Amino acid sequence: MHDFPAGRFAVWATAWLDGRTSYDDALDVLSGDSAHRVAGLPGTTEAVPLGWALTALRILGERRFRLVLPVPGDVRGLPAAPGLAALALDAGQAAVGERLALVPEAIGPEAIAWTAFPLDGVPPVAPPAEGTLRAVSGTLDLAVTGAARTLAALDLARWHPEVPALLAGLARTTKAPGLPDDHDSLALSVLGRAQRLAAVLDLAMADAPGGAVTHGQALARDSALRPLADAVREAVVAAFNYVPR
Repeated sequence: MHDFPAGRFAVWATAWLDGRTSYDDALDVLSGDSAHRVAGLPGTTEAVPLGWALTALRILGERRFRLVLPVPGDVRGLPAAPGLAALALDAGQAAVGERLALVPEAIGPEAIAWTAFPLDGVPPVAPPAEGTLRAVSGTLDLAVTGAARTLAALDLARWHPEVPALLAGLARTTKAPGLPDDHDSLALSVLGRAQRLAAVLDLAMADAPGGAVTHGQALARDSALRPLADAVREAVVAAFNYVPR
């Protein structure tokens, strides 16, 4: 299952800044069972615990963080801080506020190293337009329908017997754990479905054992599945960036 530590940071940091959750609850969820260290935080000269970053947000005057999932050719939502885009593209994610951006990097299975980028003096960037949860959910459904023939033609179940179970799970209400209690139930469902589809995409985009997929077939496959990949990315961003009104 895909992991989005930048998404968790964005949603829980925003909830804490809004007064919708306590510092302790936010830090407990963000830390989990992993060790977190943050480098580049203003006023520090070495990596510090993640809790220091949460405390610093109030001092810096932050109000909200957003998850950004950059891909080559689309880094919308990333400020032009030196080095930020390259690191965020490598990580595939970033949590972006008005005064600070943070990028996570997994260091083994039990540690995450964060790099903080102060945004003082960096031109502000308007966040990408966020669709409504219902619109995003509908787009996800349409993308799944459009990709169904491609997934069948690839005969994924032959190479990956776990695919049918992942696809069958989409028909059930699937919720992603670890989000604030007041998070919209539709956002939880959208995120759960998107994570399952992301796992299917990983399998679909990988070549069959023995390199049975030709270069031309791989290009056709990637092109056919791109709308689904875009819909999954949009759904994950919308789910994590939802803020109760």
